Amino acid sequence: MRITVVAGARPNFMKIAPLIHAIEKLKSKGGRLEYRLVHTGQHYDPKLSATFFEELGIPRPDVNLGVGSGTQAEQTAGIMLGFEKELMSNPADMIIVVGDVTSTMACSITAKKLNVRVAHVEAGIRSFDLTMPEEINRMVTDSITDLFFTTSHFANENLARAGVPAENIYFTGNVMIDTLMANRPKFRRPALWDELGLKDKGYVVITLHRPNNVDDPQNLQKLLGAISDSAAGMPVIFPVHPRTRKVIDDFGQAVLQSCGLAVGQSIKLTDPMGYLEFNYLVERAFAVITDSGGITEETTVMGVPCMTLRDSTERPETCTVGTNELLGTDPAAINPAMTRLLAGKWKRGAKPELWDGHAAERIAGILLDYSIKHYAG
Repeated sequence: MRITVVAGARPNFMKIAPLIHAIEKLKSKGGRLEYRLVHTGQHYDPKLSATFFEELGIPRPDVNLGVGSGTQAEQTAGIMLGFEKELMSNPADMIIVVGDVTSTMACSITAKKLNVRVAHVEAGIRSFDLTMPEEINRMVTDSITDLFFTTSHFANENLARAGVPAENIYFTGNVMIDTLMANRPKFRRPALWDELGLKDKGYVVITLHRPNNVDDPQNLQKLLGAISDSAAGMPVIFPVHPRTRKVIDDFGQAVLQSCGLAVGQSIKLTDPMGYLEFNYLVERAFAVITDSGGITEETTVMGVPCMTLRDSTERPETCTVGTNELLGTDPAAINPAMTRLLAGKWKRGAKPELWDGHAAERIAGILLDYSIKHYAG
């Protein structure tokens, strides 16, 4: 069976890495699976893409569509145009898409219009917030997917309610956790650890990139101010996403400096980090404050307290089982949460079911069985 694996943005790379390793392992044992790796180029900053291929041991893509930046519509159109040419030049029996970025949706639509089957890894997750572009991507992708690989019972239930036949849903676990567990022994201390004199459990890590948190400089300043004020004097490490950096550089630098934040004593702005260095910091942090979904999964497995500055989550298991808590987007919610954490009253958390480092192996085995059933001979 000929498979095209699609990656487009930073979260995708952590998810495709164990899949490619599992497929190659089966191939080495005679499994009839052939794959081609397509990078859409949706994330075009090398600090958010190229380094991940090196750190995670992923082979260089067979092609990079080089879509780059643009509006949602421009990116979607560019990906579809490029991916259609790719599939027509290199036909596939199935494509594998992961997660919920624009590339996930655009490549799924393109494949289905060429009568190519779609397998969706991380299918069925829902925030039920239609203001999130990712939610639209999830819903559209799952409406045309053939094989659904899920991370939780919540996702299974969402798909069942949408009318997906049970025989098409495979609860396989979380491939992002496969990558985390495989690379945890390789985590690498970043240079700023010694430069800032950081100590285990003696600092806070934050990541912010969602439009409702960062696009308004005044709102961003309020969030950062609340985090700084509640951190009990601990350093706050802020690897700045390109979207957030642009807001700060274009509109917010004066606002942040006026509050002593951009160059202040507590909040330390840094460039985006590689996977191994960033997770070294996360694993040893006193707490993580974020608006990312994937980071809440990693903190859950590493047992690090996590506060999410969003009103909804597509990963409720990180809250019901793990170490994550939704705070909403009101800066006033940060100090009470930090006060509880500092008082030792945060939940301990546990690993969700099947977040055991073997999800990709289960997926590859299912794909092999599928290929034997449908493409034998």
